[in-house]
Amino acid sequence: MSTRNEERLYALLPAIYRIRDAENGEPLRTLLTIIGDELASIEEDIDGLYNDWFIETCAEWVVPYIGDLLGVRGLHSLAEVASFSQRAYVANTLRYRRRKGTAPVLEQLARDVTGWPCRAVEYFERLATTQHLNHVRLNSSATASLRSATSLELTDGPLETVHHTAEVRNIASGRGRYNIPNIGLFLWRLQPYFIQGVTPQPVADPPDGRYRFSPLGNDAPLFNRPRTETEIVHLAEEPDLPVPLRRRALYADLEALRLDLATGKPAASAYLDASPAFQVFVLDAQGALTPLPAEEILICNLEDIPGETDWRRPPPSKPYAGQSRPIRVAVDPQHGRIAFPAGVVPTDLAVSYAYGFAADIGGGPYPRLETLLLNTGADIFSTTVAQRGGGDHVSLADAIAAWTSAAEPGGVITILDSATYAGPLLIAISAGRSLVIQAAEGQRPLVRVQDANGAAQPLIVTGADGDGTSLTLNGLWIEGGIAIQSNSLECLFVQHCTLIPGWRLDAEGNPLLPTQPSIRAIGPNPDFRLELERTLCGALHLAADSDGLFASDSVIDAFDAANVAYAGEDGTATGPPARFERCTVVGEVRSRQFDLISESILLGRALAERRQIGCSRFSFLGEGSRAPRRHRCQPDLAWEAYAAAQGKEVDDLTAVERHTVALTVAPTFTAMRFGHPAYMQLSASCPTAITQGAEDGGEMGAFHLLQQPQRLANLRTALEEYLRVGLEAGTFFVD
Repeated sequence: MSTRNEERLYALLPAIYRIRDAENGEPLRTLLTIIGDELASIEEDIDGLYNDWFIETCAEWVVPYIGDLLGVRGLHSLAEVASFSQRAYVANTLRYRRRKGTAPVLEQLARDVTGWPCRAVEYFERLATTQHLNHVRLNSSATASLRSATSLELTDGPLETVHHTAEVRNIASGRGRYNIPNIGLFLWRLQPYFIQGVTPQPVADPPDGRYRFSPLGNDAPLFNRPRTETEIVHLAEEPDLPVPLRRRALYADLEALRLDLATGKPAASAYLDASPAFQVFVLDAQGALTPLPAEEILICNLEDIPGETDWRRPPPSKPYAGQSRPIRVAVDPQHGRIAFPAGVVPTDLAVSYAYGFAADIGGGPYPRLETLLLNTGADIFSTTVAQRGGGDHVSLADAIAAWTSAAEPGGVITILDSATYAGPLLIAISAGRSLVIQAAEGQRPLVRVQDANGAAQPLIVTGADGDGTSLTLNGLWIEGGIAIQSNSLECLFVQHCTLIPGWRLDAEGNPLLPTQPSIRAIGPNPDFRLELERTLCGALHLAADSDGLFASDSVIDAFDAANVAYAGEDGTATGPPARFERCTVVGEVRSRQFDLISESILLGRALAERRQIGCSRFSFLGEGSRAPRRHRCQPDLAWEAYAAAQGKEVDDLTAVERHTVALTVAPTFTAMRFGHPAYMQLSASCPTAITQGAEDGGEMGAFHLLQQPQRLANLRTALEEYLRVGLEAGTFFVD
């Protein structure tokens, strides 16, 4: 913009002045450049003032002021929730008020104030009632249709069509549902993450035409990519919600698509349209990866055949439903499986699909542009990796070798796709050098570290001792862990990564090597420091003489509270100093000292040798912990409340009493197995002492950044204005 203004102002001068200015080294042109920059700032400010008149274009700080003009009630700020704004709530206020009290408004209201997809259910429509013969309602039959298997699958959920007898329990407590004044608001905490160009994992070696969508080789359900609802009068349907894909619904959808194509009618799929929930790419006649059309995909149950090692296979390729195009592949969305007809093995294969997870933690295709190193200088070696072309290298090992032989002290390796990079990896970092290995925005590559025989092994980091040596990993999935050799590294910074707990998974999602740590740093290395940010990983073993660990918004999973999640390099001795902020740790942590434990959940014991250093605050610590001074921690607060009610001192409580009281505030999770969509998400029945135990009233643990209690408080505040008199609303988490 400055160049444009400079030329505009300079062009207004008479030609004789421009000629004289050029003869004297253009000082006037330089002056007009400065003036042009200020003019650009003034014009930008004026444009911004105009944009601030409209809710669609105003700056974020203006939104509450426009809301105040409309009398919008104040809500909790959700600053930690990525891309959340109250803009939609304010923008739709007049539309809400015109349709106040209707189910579509309550549904849209819940979406706007929480950021979660919602389905509103008016439970009087789900009541089985005695009817008057003069006013028969055909859609309120008390008898479920056994012919509609698709509808029966949805029973007891937000999309059910089966009718129930009346309940008198209160819906606000989450217990009652089916009654005339009740409205249920079902919220989806799990969100779909769409990932493209993934290398599916073959079931057999060599491949026999059977694959799993998950590159880890475990069964994982596929999720729907919700359609965008354009009208506030529309109630959400199954294709509009981030639900796990169902076989019956998807099968019926594709059967209807094939029938329409065969009869020449306009054809469209609710799930595999312009924004498909999944795609299967195979090589075409020209040798390019091309997605198979939806009508060539058969949805079926690819379960294991009892007593056999094979799956149920699709029929041989032949025309289907009167079409000239054959069925080419079978997909089981509930298991995340792919099967080609017997004897058909594609030369190359890639998939795109949506998986479910609760938050932007670990490796994923979510936005993280602000964490990437994009603008590199002359002293930084920059290269790219892409498995199917488009990058400087096709192998991550080749890119690392190119950086090792380069002269620049810094290096950035950017992986441009979400493919699987398998093979041994060794990173040799000499003194004064640093390396960044990052996935590009929207990508989630898998780095499978293995030997020539395919056995899992760690990524090894070696090098000479020296200041400034560091390794940064960003946006990766890593199978095999990381091994830091003695004196080889000053800092390992792991952000937005997933280091598979147990290194590898079997088909059911169980760890194959549960005793192996995700990161092991061998001493002596007194300058080494490990930093974790928004990372999922297994146990950590660090040399006792190192600077220690700083973990934030992360999950450290040793599979059981009795196992060791953090310790010295041998996995049993006391580890170096540690700092946990908003973390969930499954397992015992042994440290010389805890500099800080804040808003975290430590399911095992926290054992510190030096308890006079540091602080534990707003956290849950396992029974038997020896942690530094505590401030509003659990189960301490529960013990104090119980002792006061009994007229005792806390020290007078018996071990049985302590254990019983601790169980009442112990965290509960929807799932604790890695690979489950709701992995480490606090359950709906988790005690309030945990879900609202953080300093700001939010939940403890790694998912504190979701600010779930504040979202629900916002919804309750908004419902007071828009819920019709005489009705009661209850909120339910679907996951």
